[in-house]
Amino acid sequence: MDIAKHFFFNLSLMVVLLSFLGLLAKRIGHQLPTTMTAFYFIGSTVICFLFSYSLNDEYTLDLRMIPIILGSLYAGMGVLLSITSLLLRAFFGFDMGFIFHAIFYLTFAHLSLGWSRKFIALPYKKRILSIVFLTSIMGLIIFTTYALITRSFAWDAFFAYLVIQPLGAGTLAFFLEELCKSFKFNRFHIESQKMEAVEQMGAAISHEIRNPLTAALGFVQLLENDDATDEDRNFYLSILKKELHSAETIIHDYLTFSNPEIEKEKLNLITVTTSVINSIRPLADKNGIRIVTVLPKQVVIEGDRQKLKQCLVNLMKNAIEAMDHGGLLKVKVTVTSSHSVIRIKDSGQGMTEEQINRIGEPYYSTKGDKGTGLGLMVVFSIVRAMAGTIHVESELGKGTTFEITLPTVESKTLSAPIPSRLTKSKINPYD
Repeated sequence: MDIAKHFFFNLSLMVVLLSFLGLLAKRIGHQLPTTMTAFYFIGSTVICFLFSYSLNDEYTLDLRMIPIILGSLYAGMGVLLSITSLLLRAFFGFDMGFIFHAIFYLTFAHLSLGWSRKFIALPYKKRILSIVFLTSIMGLIIFTTYALITRSFAWDAFFAYLVIQPLGAGTLAFFLEELCKSFKFNRFHIESQKMEAVEQMGAAISHEIRNPLTAALGFVQLLENDDATDEDRNFYLSILKKELHSAETIIHDYLTFSNPEIEKEKLNLITVTTSVINSIRPLADKNGIRIVTVLPKQVVIEGDRQKLKQCLVNLMKNAIEAMDHGGLLKVKVTVTSSHSVIRIKDSGQGMTEEQINRIGEPYYSTKGDKGTGLGLMVVFSIVRAMAGTIHVESELGKGTTFEITLPTVESKTLSAPIPSRLTKSKINPYD
């Protein structure tokens, strides 16, 4: 059974080479490149020649038909592999064996030109059975020719060509099928992820734009109030214009939200915070929520005004939505020599420890179907880009506190907190 052992060793080398190239292909891409495919089938053919079994000085046996048949049917490389086989056979001399091989492989290459496309169109199982059947026929032809020339019947050769070769070809065909299936699945998975990302991005943009549009709608409703004075209308229109501009800016922001571009400028944190409170107040009034603020007179930080406002709107709107039956929203700013801390505390339903740990994850939302989970992810991204940090504390049934810490440039404090109701006559948030 020396021939059988030799052929099994040949098969193991071809399986190892296929496994190696499959792993390499997955690292560099999600399909087997044409050059790598050609390398595998040509390399397998060379392996079969290098580890061929010599019966005597005139005859050698090998499994070259396996890579030639597989390469012809799966990759349409019948001509290339047949020529490669003839070139390798030429190293053994130009004798009758070479002439027989030339006639056999050139005929096979010609016939295989039209087989590949029809073969690929077959179902999975029929492709493997076709490989086994074809290698059995080829093995029978080779063995019969060998038996007629030598006028002998070698059971080893019979077992090698009519048992080992078909089973080996079927095994390699199975591995090839599974490898191709894996590549197709990976491509499908990547395409699905891309489509999901596009869908989630659309949902996130809608979610983010809804914030300024909701505020704008609230001021439109106030404009419809017949009791509003001209001063009130001008004030409402100025905020309405700002909110619509915010919606336009948010669309631009989302084009690069994974790496926010921060246009650093010195700005008054209290002015920005007051502006956000004024814009969110109609929504709070509608939901029966009282806003209490404790703010210094001036806190100067370096950051992006629009993006900071976007963060605060997100957090305050989330706080309001967490209080289903009214409640208290407290906004407090404290200052140290190097940092400013913005605390946004609600009296809502609170979160579990597991929910707190997942805050800021892509697409995770505590609102169920009502949220996209990207609002807080944007908040974390922007705060991080402004060299800040976010700390979250929450308790079920008692509420949640978001604490944003940002570097401070300078600050001035008041001896008493600003009143909880900020009116347009006292503070213009857009000064």
